[in-house]
Amino acid sequence: MHPHGAIGPLVAALDIGGTKIAGALVDTEGRPVARSLRPTPAGRDGETVMQAVAEVVAELRAAPQWPAAVAVGIGSAGPVDALHGTVSPVNVPGWRDFPLVPRVGEAAGGLPVVLTGDGVAMTAAEHWQGAARGYDNALCMVVSTGVGGGLVLGGALLPGPTGNAGHIGHISVDLDGDPCPCGSRGCVERIASGPNIARRAVESGWLPPAGTEPTAAAVAESARAGDPLAMASFDRAAQALAAGIAATATLVEINVAVIGGGVAGAGPVLFDPLRDHLTRYATLSFAAGVDVVPAKLGTDAGLVGAAAAAAQVLGLAGFVAG
Repeated sequence: MHPHGAIGPLVAALDIGGTKIAGALVDTEGRPVARSLRPTPAGRDGETVMQAVAEVVAELRAAPQWPAAVAVGIGSAGPVDALHGTVSPVNVPGWRDFPLVPRVGEAAGGLPVVLTGDGVAMTAAEHWQGAARGYDNALCMVVSTGVGGGLVLGGALLPGPTGNAGHIGHISVDLDGDPCPCGSRGCVERIASGPNIARRAVESGWLPPAGTEPTAAAVAESARAGDPLAMASFDRAAQALAAGIAATATLVEINVAVIGGGVAGAGPVLFDPLRDHLTRYATLSFAAGVDVVPAKLGTDAGLVGAAAAAAQVLGLAGFVAG
């Protein structure tokens, strides 16, 4: 037993994004029992970024609970390549095909390491402890600076061969739409991400409240106050999300779509038009009636999910949704 009273193994979890590198030891009830945090030196070379990761791992190794750790789970901004253990996050330019899995394994004293995309990690968390709990077929999405996602099908997390399955942000929902940085056109992310909600509002003539930056949160505030330009930008984002969710429901038959990330914090300004648009896109009997619900786990979803995803891949008892 460790000092927090939960029995059983721990998984060391890393949540790696363009802004921060978070680490925790996660117990079989999804609770972080020790934590570490570093800012991501995103503009620096790959070794400098790895140094920050290594510091997080070293801090976890210094925790009194470390001897109970049996594996390391990593949820990283993508794309990731779980087959080769490498990452090439769009927003960490110093990492291209960076061998993160062997390097973390080394830093963690040889524990087994499992890598997944951050959308898959969030999905594992919400299925195990959050809003997708009890559903056998679910899509979970993160709508923030980018738009990511993951799938639970037949009761099990579906990471896909490289750990990127469910990446709904790069489904094209506007055939001749704006070019997306990924190389395609009219992607969900190009329409529904926070920065794109703000960009579109500004282009339409919306002005942020005096003294505030033109962010998606500021657009949401204006939309709540009834500003038609702000409402229109959220409506367009909701339409893109609805089209992506409907495509997913038609393809694999999901029962619930869980939406997290900063943009989901807008609440009804996003969810009301989203549910409305979904009735127009998801029309076939087997695709209609998908529940759209906000995520429950907040900022810890990446850590909790990285642990859950690693536990599922490695078959560790106690960590997998039942």
